[in-house]
Amino acid sequence: MPELSFDAGTSQRIDVWLWCVRAFKTRSLAQKQIKSGHVRIDGDRAKPSDKVKIGQVVVIRRPGAERVLTVQGFLDTRGPASMAAACYIDTSPPPNPLLRAPVPKREKGAGRPTKKDRRAWDRLRGRTSR
Repeated sequence: MPELSFDAGTSQRIDVWLWCVRAFKTRSLAQKQIKSGHVRIDGDRAKPSDKVKIGQVVVIRRPGAERVLTVQGFLDTRGPASMAAACYIDTSPPPNPLLRAPVPKREKGAGRPTKKDRRAWDRLRGRTSR
């Protein structure tokens, strides 16, 4: 079972912390996203080796969403989701509903959509056709 720490004097690498609190599936994926500039600590661009402390705000940008996590504790290894949730406070803004447009529905048995139908669906989704 992972060890949970709420000691204010401790710190942990940001890539390890993001992996332990289940923000990313693997530590290497966390490092890749940090290097790409998608993770910020207190507004500053992070590096994988940066240390995170209790009370700091970590912002993770993803397509269509942004997660804002306030560090509350640390885990020594990845553990259950219930323990991971105790390590942060999620103050993320709600996702933009326009980015999650519903998928167009067709009547069952209507067959394959025509080129005109596909172009209409692309316009509805905001994609441009040539």
